[in-house]
Amino acid sequence: MRYKWTILRASRFLLDGGGMFGVIPRVVWSKGIETDDKNRIELMHNCVLLESEKPDPITKKPRRYLIEAGTGDKLNEKMTAIFGLDGRTVESEVIAAGVDPADIEATIVSHLHFDHAGGLTRRCREGEEPDWTATKPGAASGDCDDVKFTFPNAELIVQRREWVDARNNDSVMTKTYYRDHILPFEDDKKPLNDGRARLRLIDSPRAFPQNRKPSKGELPKAPIQERMSEVLPGIRTFLVPGHTWGQQAVQFEDTTGRIIVFTPDVMPTHYHIGQAYSLAYDVEPFTSMVTKNWFLADAAELDWTLLLDHEPGNPLYKVKSNESDWYELVEETV
Repeated sequence: MRYKWTILRASRFLLDGGGMFGVIPRVVWSKGIETDDKNRIELMHNCVLLESEKPDPITKKPRRYLIEAGTGDKLNEKMTAIFGLDGRTVESEVIAAGVDPADIEATIVSHLHFDHAGGLTRRCREGEEPDWTATKPGAASGDCDDVKFTFPNAELIVQRREWVDARNNDSVMTKTYYRDHILPFEDDKKPLNDGRARLRLIDSPRAFPQNRKPSKGELPKAPIQERMSEVLPGIRTFLVPGHTWGQQAVQFEDTTGRIIVFTPDVMPTHYHIGQAYSLAYDVEPFTSMVTKNWFLADAAELDWTLLLDHEPGNPLYKVKSNESDWYELVEETV
């Protein structure tokens, strides 16, 4: 199955530059990146709308899926200002692309931090009955306790390990796994109209055995094709741990035959091409380095086109090996 795809720019996103580059000194990372007066750098919520090349034989419509959901609209005024959100959401951008949010059949998120999954639910609007109501302090990510499913007919697809960690709030950040974009999908009383559960958990094979530390330059023994899970026709996910233990990348083939890999926070922008350029928010920076090594090796060998999740400029890149025994990025056209 091949897919037509559209990049959805679901809001600007400002984050602390030091937080985005971890152990890399500012004197190094700031050479090519501007910061504002609060030391924030500009990022983007990049989401992807997928539409199948061939229509569904019953509905005669293309199958429509979504990769990532961005932050959404639930943060309060203070947090919205801190992160520099500009009012766009994944919902507004789906509508701008000419698609009814009710026509989205599945959403795949790389991980469940608020800037990737917050947009799965939205604020209730006047006259609407909530799909879920927060009943405990801290359960809501903003100042609203009542939320609706943004894509009411879509199942959520995420790695089981990510879901368990999100439910346990296992993160180096105190406020990133919010209950209002997690708990509604566990409610057995809120199935999809066709009877399917709203939540589908995936168990993709690990790159390395659990509880064994790989060396910095070690490559997995099993090829990437054996570590992928086909979650929808022609759409595969695979684990890329480090930022979170259950983070996943998403692969699909577009209508021109390119293999597109949606790249989450293992390499959020093209500035993060260096092996040690990891985020201060990573649960395991060393694992991020190991993952980036084999991920870029596979991308170069298999001619993937990477679509970077937080890149504010052109997010499409091919990966090429260089004379320094590492890799460089070459811009691709959309």
